[in-house]
Amino acid sequence: MRLKTTCVTVIATLLLSTAAFAALPVGAPAPDFAADAALAGAPYKFSLAASLKQGPVLLYFYPKAFTSGCTVEAHLFSEATEQFKALDVTVLGMSNDDIETLKKFSTEACRGKFAVAADAGAKVMKDYDAALKIVPGMADRISYLISRDGKIAAVHASMNPDGHVSAMLKAAQALKAAGK
Repeated sequence: MRLKTTCVTVIATLLLSTAAFAALPVGAPAPDFAADAALAGAPYKFSLAASLKQGPVLLYFYPKAFTSGCTVEAHLFSEATEQFKALDVTVLGMSNDDIETLKKFSTEACRGKFAVAADAGAKVMKDYDAALKIVPGMADRISYLISRDGKIAAVHASMNPDGHVSAMLKAAQALKAAGK
């Protein structure tokens, strides 16, 4: 039993520590992408380039819809959606889940407040260096604030879902204060 507990602890530590090493740096160009997305259960095509014309985009990657941490994070972002909108920021969650799963997730976990996108083939997460190192088809928990000019303005990488919203709100407020 002790060996099993030790193995679980080591694996959990590895999962939690990978987030600190995987992220695009602030100032880097944000890779452009388009993806199938859902908002309040309705599917549509999300385009980063088109969204940036409206204002900054908060792109957050999460491992898997309907898991406990990802559901908590979605609830937290849904509660803060109006604050992000007041800062002209579009929130988009992204995982390697299929669009049918994300239609339900966008309604239930995201409470119809913001969109989630399907990263078919995990291409976008690879472009954003947001794939878990030990499970490459699954996203790490990383949030990016992308400014209107298509540059990474802020990054928050942590497997703990609790700090992402507050870190990104602070970054969005600073970005707005700087006139970007």
